[in-house]
Amino acid sequence: MTNTPDQTIDDKEAERHRAKMAKRKAVQDAEVAKKTVEKGLLIVNTGPGKGKSTAAFGLALRMLGYGKRVGVVQYIKGAWHTGEKDALAAFGDRVSWHTMGEGFTWETQDLKRDIAAAEAAWAKTLELMADPTISLLVLDELNIALRYEYLDLDKVIAALKARREGLHVVITGRNAKPALVEAADLVTEMGSTKHHFAAGVKAQQGIEF
Repeated sequence: MTNTPDQTIDDKEAERHRAKMAKRKAVQDAEVAKKTVEKGLLIVNTGPGKGKSTAAFGLALRMLGYGKRVGVVQYIKGAWHTGEKDALAAFGDRVSWHTMGEGFTWETQDLKRDIAAAEAAWAKTLELMADPTISLLVLDELNIALRYEYLDLDKVIAALKARREGLHVVITGRNAKPALVEAADLVTEMGSTKHHFAAGVKAQQGIEF
C-alpha cells in the first residue's frame, strides 16, 4: 500500500515544519506591513519571450473582476483578429477597445502611414488617460511604435508620468526603450527559453491570437 504524506510525516517533523512556516509568515507579514504607498502603476512587459500582451490582458480581466473599467489601445496588431478582443467584448462598455494599428511595419511598408496610425493611437491614448472612469489602460505594442520612432519618446514619457492619480498603464512589446524602463514602476523582461515556432509550428488560434 502506498503511504499518503500525512502517514509518513511524524510529529516532530510536522512541528519543525510548523515552526519554520511561522517564522516565514512573520517575516512576510513584516515586509508587507512596510508597504504603505498606493498609486497608479506604470507597467512595462518587454523581452523576446511570448506572453507580454497575454499578461497585460490577464491584468485587464482581474480589474474587470473588481467591477472597474478598462481601456485598450492596440498600436500594431490591427490586421489580426484576436480572441481576447472577443472575450472582453462580453463586458460591454466596461471595456473601451481601440484597434488603431495596421499591422507590423514590414506589412504596410509605408512609413508615413505607420506614423499616422501611431499618432492616431496616441491621441486615443491621451483621451482614455483623461477619462476618470478608466482604471487600467493597456497600450499593446506601444514599445514597437517607440522603437521605430513613430512617436516622440520624450513626449510619451512625459504624458505617462503626468497621468492622473490612480490610473494603471500597461505597455507591451519587445525592445522597451531604456528611458521608458527607467520611468516605469514595474518592468518584466520575458525571456525565450524554447518556442514552438522554431520547430515549424504556426501561430495557432487561442494561443497566439
